Amino acid sequence: MIGSLYEIGLNGAQIEDKIPLSPLEKERMFVDILPDMPEDDNIAFLSFFVEMLADGSLQLADQVTDEATVCALIRQELDELKEFMDIGEGSIQVEQTEDIDWINNWKQYFHQFHIGDILVIPSWEELDPEDQNALVLHIDPGTAFGTGMHETTQLCIQALRKYVTPGMTMLDVGTGSGILGILSLMFGADHVVGTDLDICAEEAVSDNCRANGILPAQFTLLIGNLITDKKMRDEVGYERFDVVTANILADVLTLLTPVVVRHLKKGGVYITSGIIDDKEEEVKAAVLGAGLTIKEVTYKGEWVSITACKE
Repeated sequence: MIGSLYEIGLNGAQIEDKIPLSPLEKERMFVDILPDMPEDDNIAFLSFFVEMLADGSLQLADQVTDEATVCALIRQELDELKEFMDIGEGSIQVEQTEDIDWINNWKQYFHQFHIGDILVIPSWEELDPEDQNALVLHIDPGTAFGTGMHETTQLCIQALRKYVTPGMTMLDVGTGSGILGILSLMFGADHVVGTDLDICAEEAVSDNCRANGILPAQFTLLIGNLITDKKMRDEVGYERFDVVTANILADVLTLLTPVVVRHLKKGGVYITSGIIDDKEEEVKAAVLGAGLTIKEVTYKGEWVSITACKE
């Protein structure tokens, strides 16, 4: 249906329904802030956005037209689709919306919360008096993954609490917002190197380090693919880290693990997460195949964390 409507010049599709996410969809989306959803009511809304010009006309692809013409084009496409598939009611509604700040819209979903004795708090909320003595982590969600709300991140944090000791060095592959590296420094680590594919991680890590009093010299961020880029691997350094974390999808972990083991010191700890439960054995095989010894496996919801050691 989306393809049919794109063909007439509509763009910016948004689908809203209440269908629960499958385990595979959760793994692929790796959603950090996911609000509670009501029960599925078998109704879906497919929205497209069309720019309204100053004179009230609509900019549809490369032509200027009016509301009635756009609705007629949509109706024609829907009627044709009904001939060979069930699209339900297929009603059309037209609304005008302001150019609101979509990037900040998620603030309604993110509020301060605890992970054990750690208080995670965004910049727009005040610290409660009873939390004055808590270990406070200041994190603002943005385009980089990692607020601490996701089960996979919490599994990593629990492991870091156990294995990080003062003076350690840490490598965080897929660092996102930098949350795991920042907490490791709070736990006593001496220096953190983070890697990420997404350039958005640069601003996120910088902002979150600054908010938590982490000095630039304590957290080094590298943008690139550790799996495929030998120059980057050389820059990261070999047999250098006491702890390596990788909160990434299982399919990536199977490729990453044989590579990342070379960056661990002997006796170093490798903490993985982001593993949906039906991929547990696959990642275990990759960990064991890289010559590591599994120390523990922990679970939270549908997610798994595997911690291993380099003998």
